[in-house]
Amino acid sequence: MLRTEIDPADCLRIVLESLEDSKAEDTVSIDIQGKSALGDYMIVTSGRSHRHVGAIADRLLRDLKDKGLGSCKVEGLQSCDWVLIDTGDLIIHIFRPEVRGFYGIEKMWQIDDNSDA
Repeated sequence: MLRTEIDPADCLRIVLESLEDSKAEDTVSIDIQGKSALGDYMIVTSGRSHRHVGAIADRLLRDLKDKGLGSCKVEGLQSCDWVLIDTGDLIIHIFRPEVRGFYGIEKMWQIDDNSDA
């Protein structure tokens, strides 16, 4: 399947809508453009349980594929404690709350969002 070129902001919208539809909790979107070569945005969110994390990831992967972004890299679907989905422009972390609290990954990237005044 050919990968469709989608603007990173449009991809972000697709991801956030999918996460909302899946009832993901405490979703945070972090603009990492110019801060990292990893991508343009990082999204961190939580599911209530292993099953919920897996369902969120499955739904997101299906929604991305439907939009022509089916060649994502995925890690962690076996255990569903922390699932990482890399679209190329976006990096999505889906955690169980305990695992998210332990790693505190969004705190590492949210340096100073108040400077965007």
